[in-house]
Amino acid sequence: MNSDSSAATVSSVVSSDGTTLAFRTLGDPAARPLVLVHGWAQSSACWGPELLAELGRRFRVVAVDLRGHGHSDVAESGYDSSEQWADDLAAVLDAAGVGDGAGAVLLGWSYGGIVVSDYLAQRGEDRVAGIVLCGAVTAISRSEGGKVGPAMTAAADGAFDEDPRKAVAALASFGTAMMRGGDGASQQRTFGLSLATPPAVRLKMLSRRVDHDEDLRGLAVPALVVHGEHDGVVLPSAGRANAEMIPNARYVGFAESAHAPFVEEMPRFLDELDAFVADL
Repeated sequence: MNSDSSAATVSSVVSSDGTTLAFRTLGDPAARPLVLVHGWAQSSACWGPELLAELGRRFRVVAVDLRGHGHSDVAESGYDSSEQWADDLAAVLDAAGVGDGAGAVLLGWSYGGIVVSDYLAQRGEDRVAGIVLCGAVTAISRSEGGKVGPAMTAAADGAFDEDPRKAVAALASFGTAMMRGGDGASQQRTFGLSLATPPAVRLKMLSRRVDHDEDLRGLAVPALVVHGEHDGVVLPSAGRANAEMIPNARYVGFAESAHAPFVEEMPRFLDELDAFVADL
């Protein structure tokens, strides 16, 4: 491991089905673990260097590349299995030294909310002190916690296509809808990560059917639910529904943000995260 706690180290671990998963770690190894789970067609690079540096000053950051994304293997299967997603995240936590009683905070952005919910449903809360759902869905179903907006619906028309012209057009529209604010480099980064994710993975991620309503209603750990009020990818109503389902949850709307408040309103995002963790 790199002795400089401010520098990210990229490591890997093999999950239960043989898929190699990559993850980044940074920050003081003795600090509270913050586990970052990115969204559909993104990677651990989506958080951006500025935010990762800020988080690394506060936490022991573990940022995963989900299967099929970033530096992780492009597995043929596992994308429709709550058990497999839970195994994947558990393998990363094991490798990063986040064990029972670690008091970790799991932060899921967008589709990452489903993966966090998969993990909690299968593995429980022994390692976890709290969760953060950011612009997140927790279902792919008719559940209110899975309501997507017009930008996500429009992206589906071409985002899975092998024809680069169709895929680029669909993902460019999706990328534009990601942020209302934020700098141009951040907007281009999210677009590039989407395009770098294989078309088959983009399709498989959204082909499953899953509903975590009852799991959320049974959560004992507190939750912070953050959502951009201009989000056209995942509707703000999904965030409010998830906050209502979780017994000890607080909903915070970000008035100037679309789908990525952690970039669009980073200082406030950090303030809200700090306040949430201080109460754990």
